[in-house]
Amino acid sequence: MSDRIHELLHRNLQEVFGEGDAMRRRAAIKDLYTEDCALYVPPGVFIGHDALDKFAGDLRATHPHFAYTPDGEPQALHNAGRIAWRSGAKGEEPAYTGLDVVIVRDGKIAALYVFLDSMPT
Repeated sequence: MSDRIHELLHRNLQEVFGEGDAMRRRAAIKDLYTEDCALYVPPGVFIGHDALDKFAGDLRATHPHFAYTPDGEPQALHNAGRIAWRSGAKGEEPAYTGLDVVIVRDGKIAALYVFLDSMPT
């Protein structure tokens, strides 16, 4: 299970929140998330694939040139995992950093909690 959780954490950074192509992002969401997934972020709670896709797409549109980079190795514990990350223009200091915590059910992300160390600029 820990290998799958590590995979989910890495792929979520790149294929959901780091993806600018809407069709590829939507396919990744379907592959990585349960239908009834919940996203917990500072602006609120978003339930389901459509809400997650809209949030991730809107966020990506605010800084399309930013890359999400893991900051250390992910950790898994039972059905949960976490990964620290940073985001910013490639080759520059990160504009913001955070920590993702996931709860996994049936091999997919059922809940994602996003903790921000600072707000995006």
